[in-house]
Amino acid sequence: MFNSVPKVRTGYDKDEVDEFFDHARQAYEGRTAERLTSADIQASTFDLVRGGYNTHEVDAALDRLEAAFIQRQRAEFVSAHGQQAWMNALAERARTLYGRLGRPDGEKFAPAAPGQQGYDKDDVDDLCDRLVAYFDRQEPLNAGEVRSAVFGRAKGADGYAEAPVDAFFSRAVEVLLGVE
Repeated sequence: MFNSVPKVRTGYDKDEVDEFFDHARQAYEGRTAERLTSADIQASTFDLVRGGYNTHEVDAALDRLEAAFIQRQRAEFVSAHGQQAWMNALAERARTLYGRLGRPDGEKFAPAAPGQQGYDKDDVDDLCDRLVAYFDRQEPLNAGEVRSAVFGRAKGADGYAEAPVDAFFSRAVEVLLGVE
């Protein structure tokens, strides 16, 4: 399903990836009682091994899989409750992001621990500004742009702790995918 990297390089463990995508296919097709959500897809991780699958290909497939699950969720919700109810639910999820977006630059997230690597505050704040522009002024932004954002590195209090930033932008991606 995916290309392998040369044996001297590392990629995702083939068995883990194959098992995950097989389970995802069964869940999507309704052939298993186990549910799979977009959050499960976002949280999926695979060990890195020599000669594994190309990480970029697998990550791109995970992005498409997440989008497919969100689109399906949207279709089911709209079928049961209507398009306006879906948009209202998305608007409510978007509002949960606003508390953090309204904070001053440099203070939107907790700082990285002393001596630990974190994300450059200016880079993160710039992406937050783009989210505000999207929500408030309908300036273009899509989930792919948020997913592919790369933040510079900074240590300790000069950077934001990575986990809260990652969680926040994962929620933003869910909202954007729900609109796309």
